[in-house]
Amino acid sequence: MRVALFITCVNDTLFPGTGQAVVTLLRRLGVDVDFPPAQTCCGQMHVNTGYPKEGGRLARQFMDVFAGYEAVVIPSGSCAAMVREQYPRLIGAAIGNAPDTSCDPKVYELSEFLVDVLGVVDVGAYFPHWVTYHPTCHSLRGLRLGDRPRKLLENVRGLELVPLPGAEECCGFGGTFAVKNKDVSAAMCADKVGNVLSTGAEVLCAADNSCLMHIGGTLRRQKSGIRVMHLAEILATTEGGR
Repeated sequence: MRVALFITCVNDTLFPGTGQAVVTLLRRLGVDVDFPPAQTCCGQMHVNTGYPKEGGRLARQFMDVFAGYEAVVIPSGSCAAMVREQYPRLIGAAIGNAPDTSCDPKVYELSEFLVDVLGVVDVGAYFPHWVTYHPTCHSLRGLRLGDRPRKLLENVRGLELVPLPGAEECCGFGGTFAVKNKDVSAAMCADKVGNVLSTGAEVLCAADNSCLMHIGGTLRRQKSGIRVMHLAEILATTEGGR
């Protein structure tokens, strides 16, 4: 299988270790991973702030760069949902047509690829810590990942998965929402952090580093000692190290 990694802007600029973890994990499972260097932004920020034409051009760029791959793995529920749900409409609008129903990029969020395509839930990971999982809004409501991430975490040796109260509640990030509505965003994050603290977990895990960045900032300011880690980083960890 010829698979490409779309790392996303947030991961590329702020959390490169997540992309490295994805490559480590997939190669351990026998998957040949490419990293097309011409990849850019998926266009989500542009569309969310009222620039659909610019977003459409980036959508076409994405389709050109990743053409020919059997699958594109994205370590972000947010960006995967953008590509899958918005691209047909954006690309059609960019060329003055109705939604382009022929636009069907074979994109998978990481847990989807592991569970649905590779058919594995035990990836050979070892992570002896108490972990709680936050299902981000796009992964929960957009992609409908369901229990895929939890199944993967439950099969990590040494890991104790602790339920998160109010897990399905938004953390308040929402991309530009956190900028435009900072007070509301901060209040929502405070509620989420309170629930995280109540679990007694050592690590908060999610499938989107954008949300982890938002929650993690509040956790650090409160000197909670709780780490935030992307799902890929936990799954890439083995008993002898990566």
